[in-house]
Amino acid sequence: MASNRIGRINEEIQRELAEQFRRLKDPRVSGTGMVSITRVDTTGDLRYARVYVSVLDKAQEKDVLKGLKSASGFLRRELGHALQLRYTPELQFIGDDSIQHGAHILEVLRQVERDDAARGPAETEE
Repeated sequence: MASNRIGRINEEIQRELAEQFRRLKDPRVSGTGMVSITRVDTTGDLRYARVYVSVLDKAQEKDVLKGLKSASGFLRRELGHALQLRYTPELQFIGDDSIQHGAHILEVLRQVERDDAARGPAETEE
């Protein structure tokens, strides 16, 4: 039962932080391309929340994470007002390369498909 509650809280934190990201004036965050929250993991006692962030331009990822860390107090305060939890979790921003990893796997699968098509149907059935 508690895991459902934490799951709902994670979703609400993710939704609210995505909204707050649009309002940030820090050029390290707002001046970059696309910044996405891929997931949020909150501890059971709601003291800490790991926020996994994906940045479209990987060269700017470190700057974006520094900007988010700098704005974490503001984001936490706004999150507390929006969600009205007993404890507002301390936010820890972590770079997430799962989208890039998934794109790499997709490219490898496409390459295998192209190689199979180039060999022809007789060779693939053997």
